[in-house]
Amino acid sequence: MASGRVDLDGNPIKPMTICMIGAGGFIGSHLCEKLMAETPHKVFAVDVYNDKIKHLLEPSSLQWADRIQFHRLNIKNDSRLEGLIRMADLVIFFALICLVSAFWLVSVEIGFGLSSLASGSGFCGSFESFSLLLSSSKTINLAAICTPADYNTRPLDTIYSNFIDALPVVKYCSENGKRLIHFSTCEIYGKTIGSFLPKDSPLRQDPEYYVLKEDASPCIFGPIEKQRWSYACAKQLIERLIYAEGAENGLEFTIVRPFNWIGPRMDFIPGIDGPSEGVPRVLACFSNNLLRREPLKLVDGGESQRTFIYIKDAIEAVLLMIENPARANGHIFNVGNPNNEVTVRQLAEMMTQVYTKVSGEPSLDSPTIDISSKEFYGEGYDDSDKRIPDMTIINKQLGWNPKTSLWDLLESTLTYQHRTYAEAIKNAISNPTAS
Repeated sequence: MASGRVDLDGNPIKPMTICMIGAGGFIGSHLCEKLMAETPHKVFAVDVYNDKIKHLLEPSSLQWADRIQFHRLNIKNDSRLEGLIRMADLVIFFALICLVSAFWLVSVEIGFGLSSLASGSGFCGSFESFSLLLSSSKTINLAAICTPADYNTRPLDTIYSNFIDALPVVKYCSENGKRLIHFSTCEIYGKTIGSFLPKDSPLRQDPEYYVLKEDASPCIFGPIEKQRWSYACAKQLIERLIYAEGAENGLEFTIVRPFNWIGPRMDFIPGIDGPSEGVPRVLACFSNNLLRREPLKLVDGGESQRTFIYIKDAIEAVLLMIENPARANGHIFNVGNPNNEVTVRQLAEMMTQVYTKVSGEPSLDSPTIDISSKEFYGEGYDDSDKRIPDMTIINKQLGWNPKTSLWDLLESTLTYQHRTYAEAIKNAISNPTAS
């Protein structure tokens, strides 16, 4: 752990006590690791499960044992939360959840208990974690229902969880002078301007028509009947509310727009630590196919272009935001890696190559199959052609740039997926009744 740490302006960084709500999720677990290894900050890790941070909690002889405490709380009706927040200098909130995983957690809690199966927390945190946010000195609010299969087929849940349920969070922070770091989504941008140009137009290759800028790019969504946009629209509205609270009531805020954060412990594998019928996001979907030796399904030919960033690079950016409020307040930040841009088809091809390397298993003769978006996601699906972030603002304000190549982040992630899930999937396939 580094001592005598200073912020980007040379000011000493004072040790903080952080109440991290939703610490057991994908991002929360990696942020806890970062805080324990590199800072003197203390963490109250609040969640309904701790599977993804158990290695930070046990044994008690760990060098940071006195700096992290796990508190298993049902945040809806637990008076202990207020006491934890009062003792904290900063509250980090990984709010609104991936509901497909949330319902898995609920069913697990009812049927089996959380101790062994509750690791299906999805991208953002647990189901109970949402109501947790109503307090603190600094609040970090992450994603929401964040899989297209969910917000396309369950638009009401999507709108309520991403906007209606988030209103008290913003209101509380504004009324109590709490700094808010709100995690939004890159989907806020919707479609690119270039996607409306003729397909043979050379302007479609001009970055001005597809690179997404926080302070300049319009938010362009599809028609109302395309319910896939319910998620992006709800997230845009809560962003606008936060911005308005800042302008009218002095709310200190930072908005983060993640662009496909990838790494160990993300999402879930259907039927293993998530619902059998669940549809995680693209990388976890492809991981599931590879682990089961099934062809990777390319929706509408896999022609959409995306960027992917390694979780450890992204966590570096989050830590800079936490410790440099003077530079982060009032800003919206894209956090992604434009150097790792590929089509979904190219991603599938790379993942097949990487998994063959890390598993030692040969690839299938036909490693991919095409499937329509209607068949895969249901009616009302729509998509953006490209999602490429401009990094000017975060580089200027925080001096941050991503480092990890797409090949390296895939190798790290798939090595973890193979080590964690391969044996469980083999057992599930050989004994489907028990599974």
